[in-house]
Amino acid sequence: MGELSHLDDDGRARMVDVGEKGHTDRRAVARAVVSMAPETAAAVARGDAPKGDVISTARIAGIQGGKRTADLIPLCHPLALSFLDVSIEVDPAAGRVLLTAEAQTSGQTGVEMEAMTACTVAALTVYDMVKGMERGVEVGPVSLVEKTGGRSDWRRDAGARPS
Repeated sequence: MGELSHLDDDGRARMVDVGEKGHTDRRAVARAVVSMAPETAAAVARGDAPKGDVISTARIAGIQGGKRTADLIPLCHPLALSFLDVSIEVDPAAGRVLLTAEAQTSGQTGVEMEAMTACTVAALTVYDMVKGMERGVEVGPVSLVEKTGGRSDWRRDAGARPS
């Protein structure tokens, strides 16, 4: 694992200095799952949940959340994102909402946290909008699917965890 990059010589948390790193195109994709009863998922898919259009609201909330990552995660660098989007698929029969976020930038540090934050905020928005219909809704897992740029590219092994 090597040296812990977020600790200074005295063991205190610090922001990593990326000043010497080169600019590269960076991309990250994250995924979140929200599980619920098939009837609740069907209402989400139809767009007639009591609180309104869950899909559109969650998508915009995720994008907004991803853009605010550095305000939420103390040691994240503020990034100029060139792209951030959240896509949402509903499987009513399985009672599942699958959220996928993609973030891109060209810079000295990656966008994994922005993609993960976007997914998480979108998933929490789905939860908030359906909790009046069902209390047993579950959020998770949330996971990084892939990242490119920087020192190395990475992709989650399809068999790593069910999602």
